[in-house]
Amino acid sequence: MAPVIPKRRRTQAGSPAGAAASSASLSGRFPGVAIYLVEQGMGRSRRSFLTRLARSKGFCVLDVSSSAVTHVVVEQTSAAEALCWQEQKMVTSPSGDTFSTLLNMSWLTESLAAGQPVPVENRHHLEVTKPRKKTPSLVVPTYACQRLTPPTHHNTSLSEALETLAEAAGFEGSEGRLRSFCRAASVLKALPSPITAMAQLQVLPHFGEHSSRVVQEMLEHGLCEEVERVRCSERYQTMKTFTQIFGVGVKTADRWFQEGLRTLDDLFKQPQKLTQQQKAGLQHHQDLSTPVQQQEAQAVQRAVETVVSQTLPGATVTLTGGFRRGQLQGHDVDLLITHPQEGQEVGLLPRVLDCLKSQGLILYHLHQHNHYKDPAHLVRHNPTMDGFERSFCIFRLSHPPEVAVGWPQKPCKAWKAVRVDLVVTPVSQFPFALLGWTGSRHFERELRWFSRKEKGLWLNSHALCDPGQRKSFHVTSEEDIFRHLGLEYIPPEQRNA
Repeated sequence: MAPVIPKRRRTQAGSPAGAAASSASLSGRFPGVAIYLVEQGMGRSRRSFLTRLARSKGFCVLDVSSSAVTHVVVEQTSAAEALCWQEQKMVTSPSGDTFSTLLNMSWLTESLAAGQPVPVENRHHLEVTKPRKKTPSLVVPTYACQRLTPPTHHNTSLSEALETLAEAAGFEGSEGRLRSFCRAASVLKALPSPITAMAQLQVLPHFGEHSSRVVQEMLEHGLCEEVERVRCSERYQTMKTFTQIFGVGVKTADRWFQEGLRTLDDLFKQPQKLTQQQKAGLQHHQDLSTPVQQQEAQAVQRAVETVVSQTLPGATVTLTGGFRRGQLQGHDVDLLITHPQEGQEVGLLPRVLDCLKSQGLILYHLHQHNHYKDPAHLVRHNPTMDGFERSFCIFRLSHPPEVAVGWPQKPCKAWKAVRVDLVVTPVSQFPFALLGWTGSRHFERELRWFSRKEKGLWLNSHALCDPGQRKSFHVTSEEDIFRHLGLEYIPPEQRNA
């Protein structure tokens, strides 16, 4: 008696039922070409996306393997795995012969780009090749604080796609996914050349399946379906709009979204929902959402320096944040104020603010008193935020006369509202404050994580502590901090992780 073949096996072995099971008939713009995409190694969602894309361009893509298949395409699969799959599925060509070769994704990618099937060449075949000698590959350190990351880089579109998903994860409260995408994006920013092939990702840290899939779609299609879906979603757009308002965090933005608020106009109509800080942010939102240029940041610094030097001779004002990292624009201006004699800085900030307000330079400010205790407090509680005395300000920055005139057809406002943070630090803590307030945020997060995990030390913007010995390290510069951590010093302009 002949062995009974399971119905499912018969269907996939090229029977008439198998041909009928192919969702798409062999109709299409290209007679004689029927594609089958192997889900193994590709994933269900990506296979569905590529199937829809190919069909939209007139290609016939079959849902199941059968004798009608002319081109079998596999992805991220070794030749041995593919041949094993082929034997299991018993895929045969129209002539009745089992396929001896399978095609890699490059054939489909080139065909989609050309708008028609391209001729199959040797390079499209998935073949077993002899092992080659390993060539030296790019070594990328695990931590961002070990890498040089300049203000501009070669993989902007890829990093921005990953950062969009990181931001969306943050809006959903998924800290793990946020950090994963941020780490992958940070690695791309540090590379000396652009990513052009998936093989380049194999030696890079922090590239899991999800981040790799995003990069692959970007390389092959110029965009990622998931990223575009996120960017177009109502929730992402609303959360992004709300969190850009001065004084609004993710929790507040989420609460407003749950209450049905969607636009700035919705907030204007319900002022009772807003704090004074948020009202000021909303009032000046148009200016505050416009990037601050480097020359504007320097103008703010000069204005504050003038007042500080008049109020306390010898005190210094240092521009930090992205501008210290070499960025040409940013969303706010961060200034550190200190004095070379410890203790002289106490009581300075209120006097500086009074003077700035008397000159009409402060539109709004929220003062925060110093609530930092001592290094031992850091050891016990390991706070991530610093406790320096500071003021969150909206500054009234006058435009130079030639700028204020504007175009003849469109007069320009004579001033611009600019977000400014004034931070006062004792000189003994200044190196830590300078390091912490320079950023980038991801660089600082990785630096603190490296300190804790690799060195057993706790670092914040006030001190570097050894919790075991209950002591803090004395430093006089950023270089000292890097040296205590056993790291090569990275200059500010290379910390754009």
